[in-house]
Amino acid sequence: MKIFLLSFFIAVASSAYAQKVDSIYFNLYTDSLKKGVHNYINVDGKCSNGQWLPLTQKEIQFSCSAGRFEGNDLILDTGFGEKSVRVKAVLKDNPVIQKEITIYIKTGPDKEKVKTMEEVMRKKA
Repeated sequence: MKIFLLSFFIAVASSAYAQKVDSIYFNLYTDSLKKGVHNYINVDGKCSNGQWLPLTQKEIQFSCSAGRFEGNDLILDTGFGEKSVRVKAVLKDNPVIQKEITIYIKTGPDKEKVKTMEEVMRKKA
């Protein structure tokens, strides 16, 4: 049993080492940011073995020209008046690996109204 556990831990450690991130890329879910909400900034890492991994604030240091980050979420104040935000992502294990992107702010009104709990329940009945 001890040999099995030792082999298991060696395999896990070697596979983690094989997944060294070589480059990072923004993979945004939207083409614009909204003010006053949490905007998830998705960054993926391409590993030396060809696999892709989603990266979080554990692996990435985020910075931006406006707003603040909570984890991967960029939050812009409702009074923010600029047309775009510049976001930078730096790989913590290797700061040479970094990307920057300009993301525009949504200017049009939201066309979709979120239904209330009552409206959803009425539709199901």
